[in-house]
Amino acid sequence: MIDFNVPPFVGRETEYMKQAIESRKICGDGSFTKKCNSWIEEKTGTRRALLTTSCTQALELAAILADIKPGDEVIMPSYTFVSTANAFVLRGAKLVFTDIRPDTKNIDENLIEDAITDKTKAIVPVHYAGVGCEMDKITDIARRHNLIVVEDAAQGVMAEYKGRALGSIGDYGCFSFHETKNYSMGEGGAILIKDGAKAEEAEIIREKGTDRSRFLRGQVDKYSWVSMGSSYLPSDMNAAYLYAQLEEADKINDNRLRSWEMYRERLQCLEDEGKVKLPVIPQECKHNAHMFYIVTDSLEERTKLIKHLKENGVLAVFHYVPLHSAKAGLKYGRFHGEDKYTTSIANSLLRLPMYYGLEEADIEKVCELIKGFYR
Repeated sequence: MIDFNVPPFVGRETEYMKQAIESRKICGDGSFTKKCNSWIEEKTGTRRALLTTSCTQALELAAILADIKPGDEVIMPSYTFVSTANAFVLRGAKLVFTDIRPDTKNIDENLIEDAITDKTKAIVPVHYAGVGCEMDKITDIARRHNLIVVEDAAQGVMAEYKGRALGSIGDYGCFSFHETKNYSMGEGGAILIKDGAKAEEAEIIREKGTDRSRFLRGQVDKYSWVSMGSSYLPSDMNAAYLYAQLEEADKINDNRLRSWEMYRERLQCLEDEGKVKLPVIPQECKHNAHMFYIVTDSLEERTKLIKHLKENGVLAVFHYVPLHSAKAGLKYGRFHGEDKYTTSIANSLLRLPMYYGLEEADIEKVCELIKGFYR
């Protein structure tokens, strides 16, 4: 069986986890956590990066820092994971879903302004498949309407928009290091923060509402409870696992890009024949090969293709069910405008196996099976 995903492993993860254990500092904010934070800051140019236990909690932390309150409205695509929405629902916000672009599957930046009301507080662009949204227009809209931008860059580590790292462009950015992502710590994430003052506030919230981080830096002689907060700190053992991969980030990225290009070269003929649609990467975007997908003609066709691949030892999967059509989506939000592409793409998009170390022979097999299905 060719798996859909295999978590990345470069070889030093076990050694670094052992070092973390031997340091007797395996809780949050140990040496490996700090190394990961520094790597993200250096790689992205963000003012401050903090590891979290998941991208979900990074989004929740961003929603707190953005001071989202009951009654506020938050604009986002419906074609995304539930965590994008839950982070703001937990703060009492009303979700306003908009349609996506048919090429990148990202939020259609041209539909955002019409969805803004006097209750709108934030825009949440989701960088689908590690391909950047049109951030220049989104940040311009946010500036003119005094809105906060929270980038859901869960799939965007090592990807760029016009030379700027995804996650570092808006007020806040959120990464995922889940086992299905390009770089993994099992469960984990990070929040990227542009404003230095907000970075200190984030440290306090992340440390259960205490100023413990300032105490550890020697800025105060004791720490105490100073604000609301929770625990968003991952174990340093998880950070050690991640740091081994961050050290090899370029190697992992190059390997995935080779696999991505191999898929495109071998399936281009099907797009040329009008059988499927392949991913589109705008000129201003540098993607990270987070996924390779094809868009089939219909839900029925995709279902048959999934079955065909599975019967021949290949696990391929569909992706999100649009949030606005879900029970909770109907309760907590509304769809603004016409659902021209969201549902149709959700019903026809198929993700192919993609992971670090995917064998060329396996890519060949997947492509031949797909071509065989259509021919």
